[in-house]
Amino acid sequence: MKYTRLTKEQFEELHPEFTNFLATQSIDKAEWDKIKVEKPEVAEQELDVFSDLIWEGVLSKAEYLEHFSKNHIFLFQVFDAHVESIVLKSLVADVDFLTKEGLQWLSDNMFTDTIEMKTGKKVFTEEKNTSVFQLIQQGAFLSDGQLFKQINSIIAS
Repeated sequence: MKYTRLTKEQFEELHPEFTNFLATQSIDKAEWDKIKVEKPEVAEQELDVFSDLIWEGVLSKAEYLEHFSKNHIFLFQVFDAHVESIVLKSLVADVDFLTKEGLQWLSDNMFTDTIEMKTGKKVFTEEKNTSVFQLIQQGAFLSDGQLFKQINSIIAS
């Protein structure tokens, strides 16, 4: 398995897709129920292969990611061979970007000396999707890139 298995909730959301996936292998519901009972290791393999297929699709379309922690916000734009980042750090210890108040404080103080802002670029040393998946494993989530674009346009001007 290249990534991680989808959660039970994710499988439930993707039930029609999983049914189609099994159908491409000529496995209907009755056959699937039989496999789960008689060959659980085969069922596990099917779940893993399907999970990897879903992850590949999601990761290959990923353009922007965000990761929030108490005092940092990491914003990423993904390209084919590299990722660009904007890192915002609060220099005020009691600010918490994980709260609504912390985000409001950020908005009010974005371009003051209480916010440290750094940009970066990292060339992928392994496959793009693997690198993006590692960011997700560390707490990043897919985003529409609005925050990255806003800050990037201000920095660039």
